[in-house]
Amino acid sequence: MISWRSTWSIYTRELMRFLRTAFQSVLAPVLTTSLYFIVFGAAIGGRMPDLGGVDYGAFIIPGLLMLTLLGETTSNSSFGIYMPRFTGTIYELLSAPVGVSETLLGFVGAAMTKSLLLAAIILLTARLFVDYSIAHPVLAVFYIMLVAAAFSLFGFILGIWADNFEKLGIIPMLFLTPLTFLGGTFYSIDMLPRPWDTIALANPIVYLVSGLRWTFYGQSDVNIWISFGITLGFLAICVAVIAFIFRTGWRLRA
Repeated sequence: MISWRSTWSIYTRELMRFLRTAFQSVLAPVLTTSLYFIVFGAAIGGRMPDLGGVDYGAFIIPGLLMLTLLGETTSNSSFGIYMPRFTGTIYELLSAPVGVSETLLGFVGAAMTKSLLLAAIILLTARLFVDYSIAHPVLAVFYIMLVAAAFSLFGFILGIWADNFEKLGIIPMLFLTPLTFLGGTFYSIDMLPRPWDTIALANPIVYLVSGLRWTFYGQSDVNIWISFGITLGFLAICVAVIAFIFRTGWRLRA
């Protein structure tokens, strides 16, 4: 039986932590998105042809959205579980009558809420630079929440694995951000020459960016169902890993 009061307590605590740094959390995506639109949308985009009938400035919106969401969701979630471990307050959570389900629902729910707020801010900022429309708004919201849930769990695992601040930033900085840049954020995979178009499909971020782009414009580099399947598969793997961590106490108990 899930204790919804415990879930709500974890959810509100994580959300309040985000709101305490709201100025930084909001200002950074706005400035970053604005700079990307100035450089790629205005300076370069004016010389780029339409991609599948979509203006280049509008084409890069889903990629920029995914770039911010993956980084912010992973970092917020990893920091949220790492700090209690670092300060020793994690034992309060472990000793409380709170199960894995309540913990995950609280952390994931807060991460999804923060992701939707960031997505809304980025889309409002993009509206200042380019005109766009969303073909499937309900699916876009659902897909953003799905990606946020998966990468908040991934960040949760990262925060448990890391034993210092350096390790906490290794995965997002050295792997996640480069893979997102190479995942079709600013271009279509079809634009790449052979065999690089095939090699690019080995990058899992390609499927995330393509899935979100399909919800916006009804077209993408890969089939939308493959994108949904890979995202759900990654989510399931993260849930299984976290269940194993709580069952064994790996890096949680001294």
